[in-house]
Amino acid sequence: DPIEANALRGGRLSIRDSVVVSGQTLISNGCGASVGLEAGYTQIGAGAASLLGRFLNLRRNDLRLIVGCGAAGAIAAAFGAPITGAFYACELIVGVYSVSSAAPILAASLSASLIARWLGGAPYSLDVPQVGMVTGEQYLALIVLALIVAAIGIVVMRSSVLFERVFHRPWLPFWLRTAVGGLCIGGLAIITPQVLAAGHGAMVLDLHRDMAMGLIAMIIGLKLCACLISLASGFRGGLFFASLFVGSLIGKLYAMVLQLPIFDVALDPLASSLAGMAALGVAIVGGPLTMSFLVLEMTRSIDVTAAVLAACIVTSVCVRALFGHSFSTWRLHLR
Repeated sequence: DPIEANALRGGRLSIRDSVVVSGQTLISNGCGASVGLEAGYTQIGAGAASLLGRFLNLRRNDLRLIVGCGAAGAIAAAFGAPITGAFYACELIVGVYSVSSAAPILAASLSASLIARWLGGAPYSLDVPQVGMVTGEQYLALIVLALIVAAIGIVVMRSSVLFERVFHRPWLPFWLRTAVGGLCIGGLAIITPQVLAAGHGAMVLDLHRDMAMGLIAMIIGLKLCACLISLASGFRGGLFFASLFVGSLIGKLYAMVLQLPIFDVALDPLASSLAGMAALGVAIVGGPLTMSFLVLEMTRSIDVTAAVLAACIVTSVCVRALFGHSFSTWRLHLR
């Protein structure tokens, strides 16, 4: 993938393998496996950029940079968020912030976003109404949410190894793993179809409607299980949007718990959902600024973004101190 290519191979990706992986991601997501399409977007975008860079005979650092530009353009076009795409490339693909890399990455991100809009693309956009002011008491509550989300993220990443061990047993043939994984996901989907695919439609549905606390907790547990089963059984895809969906539900459940008489803390459910969404994205995908700017481009609220940024920083520091990796770098470490 682009992270591994930039970290170990100087930005050299195989365009053939990128096309294969992108096709596998489309099939996996289209069949309902609980994975996101963003892995396919970044793979084909970075692969095409790497091919162009090798055709132009670019130096190693320039090749790594153009791979970051390809990934930035893919995320910007997918989410209609050019700043998010740019910081995604800087934090996850290139790995550094610098003046020399900011200009080409931002240019690629803006160009991709504008071209996708001109072509009539339908990005993963969310309709978020105006969010109220975040008070000092709510800041403290969101910091506690960030710690809870960090713990959940670490448990999920640790559990991925256990799920892979189950599906890599000698008695389970390689060609049968995805079929068994598909049956497991189908069984979970009978309980709730919200476990299927990346979860964008479910997130649009759940963000603004009233839900029982038990239902939210059940969807969180089933969705996380479906994601881990999908990856362990061989389906292709990422957890970028799945982590946003699950994080938003965690934030919503957290706000409902705080409203109980035993706590009696007034926390805006929408602000809590956005903070949980960004914090779990940081724990699993990485990139606190990426997730913070995604919230900024969704809400256009500096006040809410500041609170979300604080939660993202706490989650990032906690995960790095207790675990040491995001999910992307953890899988690279395992390989």
